[in-house]
Amino acid sequence: MPFDRYEKLIFDLSSPGREGAAVPDLTVPEDESIASLGALARADLPLPEVSEPEVVRHYIALSRKNYHIDRGFYPLGSCTMKYNPKLNEDATALPGFANLHPLTSESRAQGAMALMYRLGQFLLDLTGLEDVTLQPAAGAHGELTALMMVQARMCDRGELRNEVLTPDSSHGTNPASAAMVGYKVVEVRSDPAGRVDLEHLKKVLSDKTACLMITNP
Repeated sequence: MPFDRYEKLIFDLSSPGREGAAVPDLTVPEDESIASLGALARADLPLPEVSEPEVVRHYIALSRKNYHIDRGFYPLGSCTMKYNPKLNEDATALPGFANLHPLTSESRAQGAMALMYRLGQFLLDLTGLEDVTLQPAAGAHGELTALMMVQARMCDRGELRNEVLTPDSSHGTNPASAAMVGYKVVEVRSDPAGRVDLEHLKKVLSDKTACLMITNP
């Protein structure tokens, strides 16, 4: 990466005598004890001396280095951000959610519990499954949970299947999650259109296959 793509530290922008704000002159008698404390604090803190516009421009430039939905489509592996509209962020910032302590008693968290229960019911209706869990906190966590469920199901059926098929276009967490559970990872090639190469899939599919992980573009 070229050096000029790095932002300077705000301390590098500092110049003696610059101020970030113009404070009005004191109109009441000065308290000498407080004034001496203030001078001591300033002497001990190596604060940068920059103007207000420089501070604003500096932090705006830093914020533009963050990749966000307003600047383009999220790349592969950011499903949590990619499929959640900004409205969801506003909802989760509401005090009832944002300030809910993890150890809050059930009697004081009925609103959040009702919301999670209704979400679970929606997912059951959509998928036709017998039950769902909202425990996974992110995409990779969900992959790991699903693979553990597959492994438990195979053990319950007495089937020794030790391979998981992952597309070559998948995010790195797919093979990593499979390896963490103890599976051998088998890569499936993509066709020229970027989809799963069905002929190659037929070749690698066997009685050792526990599951096939499909990437949602």
